[in-house]
Amino acid sequence: MKKGEVLKLGIVPYMEGKEIQLKAFERVKKGETDGILILLQHPPVYTIGVSGGFDENILVPLEELKKKAELYKVERGGKITFHGPGQIVAYPIFNLAKWQKDVHLFVYKLEETIIKLLEEYGIKAGRKPKYTGVWVGDEKICAIGIAVRRWITWHGIAFNVNTDLSYFGLINACGITEFGVTSMQKLGINEDIEKVKEKMVDKFSEVFGIHFNEITLDRLAVIDNAKA
Repeated sequence: MKKGEVLKLGIVPYMEGKEIQLKAFERVKKGETDGILILLQHPPVYTIGVSGGFDENILVPLEELKKKAELYKVERGGKITFHGPGQIVAYPIFNLAKWQKDVHLFVYKLEETIIKLLEEYGIKAGRKPKYTGVWVGDEKICAIGIAVRRWITWHGIAFNVNTDLSYFGLINACGITEFGVTSMQKLGINEDIEKVKEKMVDKFSEVFGIHFNEITLDRLAVIDNAKA
């Protein structure tokens, strides 16, 4: 059983969340823990991954999009997606050398974590050929976009609990035009997001074989702005 840490936060601005990831990355790189799982939400923000597709995947004038939410280009894989309240963003900062140096297997396990989580709520979810993420029918409920440096992962997954899905109507989420997005709420499940977080931690532990001790931001030596 691997030994890890979990950091549960509230709504954190995107760039502050990135700073927290980098601090966690350094802690994992130093060998102080096998992995750190960060769970939070972001204020409305669109992020564009290294696969780009900037022009064709934004469906409204850029200035209109920026009035709705912040916009950042980021280091993860994939194209444009949305983060906002009601969506659990999970950043697993894991040292894959402690598991297997296999990025495809890591992504598979991320998907498996969410599939097992949804089983707890009676929702049958799965994978879709040619696409990453977790799907319920033809609608994506969880997007995945990661980055890996020195076999340590960062960025992660975005799981829709009770997200305002109208934000996705302004973009081709993940560059996909033929399929839509969904959430637990849209599927008829109204659950407190903090309870979903707890179940998600349990499923990460089960799938990755890791025991988590809960930590605070003080452990990462960053200012706690999550409660501001």
